[in-house]
Amino acid sequence: MSPTDLATDSVLIVEDEPKIARLVADYLAGSDFAPHHLDHGDAVLPWLEERETLPELVLLDLMLPGTDGLTLCREIRQRWPQVAIIMLTARVEEVDRLLGLELGADDYICKPFSPREVVARARAVLRRSRAATAPDAAASEALLSLDDEGWRALADGHDLALTAVEFQLLRVMMHSPGRIFSREQLMDHMYRDHRIVSERTVDSHIKKLRKKIAEVWPEREIIRSVYGVGYKYQPEE
Repeated sequence: MSPTDLATDSVLIVEDEPKIARLVADYLAGSDFAPHHLDHGDAVLPWLEERETLPELVLLDLMLPGTDGLTLCREIRQRWPQVAIIMLTARVEEVDRLLGLELGADDYICKPFSPREVVARARAVLRRSRAATAPDAAASEALLSLDDEGWRALADGHDLALTAVEFQLLRVMMHSPGRIFSREQLMDHMYRDHRIVSERTVDSHIKKLRKKIAEVWPEREIIRSVYGVGYKYQPEE
C-alpha cells in the first residue's frame, strides 16, 4: 500500500516491533481499515505534514526510537486536533497512563494485547469522535465561522476582532466540540515556543474571548467552564 493511498478509516500505526505492527495491520486491514506503518518516531511528523488526507486515527507506541510517543502525542494534538490517538504501551505505571491522556490521547492499550482488542478500541474511539463532532459541526457553522488565512472569527458576520492567541484558543476548541481541554493543554496551543506562563493567563484569555463573543451574543454561552478541569466549546442546540 502506498503512503498516499489512504481511505476512509485510515490508521497510522507507529510501532517499532515488526511482528506487532504486522499483526495489528493485518487485523485492521481485515476489518475494513486502511493501515500504514512507521517504525521510527522521527518519521511521524514529516509523514503527516505530507498527507493531503490525514489518517483518522494514530496508534502510537509510547517507547520509540527517535522522538518518543508522548512528545509525538503532544505535537499531533496541537497541530491536528481532529486526528484520534490511541497510545500503545508496555509501561503500565499509572503516571504514564495519565500523562498520555493528559497530552491529548483518546485512549490507551497496555501490552500485551489482543489485535481484536485494538480493532474494537479503534472502532469505539472513532465512533465517539464522530458522534461528538458531526452534529455540533453543523451547529458550529451556524454560530461561528473561522477565516484561518485572515485569523478572523465571524459571529453572524460580525468580526470578533480576536487577538492571535484568542483566535488559536477558539480554533482549537471548535475543532473538538464537547471535548474538555485542561489549562495546560490550552497553554500548549497558545504558545508554540512552550514558554512558561501561569494557568491564570489562560483564564484571562478565555475571559476576554467570552467577552467579545458576548458583545454579539449576550445570551449565548458557547465557551463553558468545567470546574476543576478546564474549558470546552459547546454550541447550544
